[in-house]
Amino acid sequence: MPFQIHTARLLLRPFRASDLESFLAYRNDPQVARYQGWSVPYSEQDARHFVEVMQAFEQPEAGEHVQIAIETRASQAMIGDVMCHIHSSDPRQATIGYTLGRSWWGQGYALEAVRALLDYLFSYRDMHRVTADCDVDNTASWRLLERAGFRREAHFVESFLQDGRYTSEYHYGLLQREWRQSLQQKPA
Repeated sequence: MPFQIHTARLLLRPFRASDLESFLAYRNDPQVARYQGWSVPYSEQDARHFVEVMQAFEQPEAGEHVQIAIETRASQAMIGDVMCHIHSSDPRQATIGYTLGRSWWGQGYALEAVRALLDYLFSYRDMHRVTADCDVDNTASWRLLERAGFRREAHFVESFLQDGRYTSEYHYGLLQREWRQSLQQKPA
């Protein structure tokens, strides 16, 4: 069965060839790319290759960087993606990331997708620890990570080269036991 994670509003699944147009659109939006590791313009050739590679994965495996498409269940529109990298040096640790097309910002989709990915990683893959990084100026992103239960562990000053200038990053971590405790504390 193909990899899928269902939430109330979303489907997380491998990329499809039909995602190319949506993927290319948000990858070429300067506001979306501002805090990401790619530059604009993002070529159609690069996007096509990326989608082809990502649609081949079945399950995230140790050592792989996998981007997983985020689709709304209501419209079946591909609106962004989540990244998962299971560390080869310790396959019970993973790093995640996320990107949404700008028209989907502010509607809770990114938080819903991140929580679903965390549930998959902690509940089904038995991860011990999950980490995430974000630019210190990306307030929406670090607030999302904190709402998802992550704890800020570090502030790396001018540590990431983006478009010819160094930016600073926050580093976040979340342990499986912290995730489980947060689930027990949620009101019914």
